[in-house]
Amino acid sequence: MAVDGNWNITMSTPMGDRNATLSLKNSGGTLTGTQGADGNSTEIFDGTANGDDVAWKVSITNPMPLTLEFTGKVSGDAISGEM
Repeated sequence: MAVDGNWNITMSTPMGDRNATLSLKNSGGTLTGTQGADGNSTEIFDGTANGDDVAWKVSITNPMPLTLEFTGKVSGDAISGEM
């Protein structure tokens, strides 16, 4: 499946649902791009794409410094998965 492009994502967190934007590009199985929320944007890292399966990490500083890990599956115009 094609993962390249811009995505709107909703993450379920202990502080409630959080919305973010995600811009992805797949090049030979390496996934690059940015993820942003609340006016902040950061580069994703350790991104992979294998068939319909995608994974990436992003470091955030708000509300506290964390590295978030995402895994998901692309299906048509949607990505679903876990954080």
